[in-house]
Amino acid sequence: MALEFVPLGEALGVEVRGFDPSEPVNDTDHKALHTAWREHLVLVVRAHALTDKQLIAFSEVFGELDPPGPNTYGAPFLEEHPELNVISNVVEDGKHIGGLGAGEAVWHADMTYQDLPPKAGVLHALELPDSGGDTYFANMIEAYESLPDDLKQRIEGRVAIHDGAHNSTGQLRKGYEEITDVRQTPGARHPLVRTDPDTGRKALFLGRRPHSYIVGLEVEESEDLLDELWDHATQSRFALAHQWRVADTLIWNNLCLLHRRDDFDDCARRIMHRAQVKGDHPVT
Repeated sequence: MALEFVPLGEALGVEVRGFDPSEPVNDTDHKALHTAWREHLVLVVRAHALTDKQLIAFSEVFGELDPPGPNTYGAPFLEEHPELNVISNVVEDGKHIGGLGAGEAVWHADMTYQDLPPKAGVLHALELPDSGGDTYFANMIEAYESLPDDLKQRIEGRVAIHDGAHNSTGQLRKGYEEITDVRQTPGARHPLVRTDPDTGRKALFLGRRPHSYIVGLEVEESEDLLDELWDHATQSRFALAHQWRVADTLIWNNLCLLHRRDDFDDCARRIMHRAQVKGDHPVT
């Protein structure tokens, strides 16, 4: 049966039907999945529970896997599968089984503090709270294309520092100290505008707002310009909301999107297993 791609929102996203991610992917489906991922940026596959090995095999359809970034607890959460990460608020025997807790995760792209961030994230839902914890995505291609011409000119050729000291919930990572001068922010430097190598379309590449700095500008000018870009990029017209169900698997383009997460009751359990795909060298 041919795959069916059902639109989820005007700005981005499709649900993939007629497909079981626990099974080997044939060449036809492989090509169709890649095409849909490039065009729609977010793929959702519902109601197919995956083992960790199956999640790894499915994630590898989109490319070579990238190991998780460092977490605030030091060691990998899954010793048998260190290529996976665990996103969870659950504490068992006094030990956190995953990262990011139950708080809100503000708009961000993953691991852009590295020189070569992952190009895709793959997230699989194992346990979920009754409410909260929804995930939102914002299309940075449409955000860039809708910028006023004068703002496009102001950011042309500009580079920003992407903070590597904090995670997406604002926690300070091990080995870092807080700084007060954003010009000294530790992390990779990336163009504010990035060209998608698959489609040739340009996208805003913002990473995370806190501690960011546009190189070469006065701090106040950098802050004002970043605020203007973030206010524009996170408008609801560019966004898709995903309300999770157990056994959902979601694949997104990390280099052309921002995403965030609602908070939820810390007394509830939320467990997600996550893979990520190695990125490509940037096209500017």
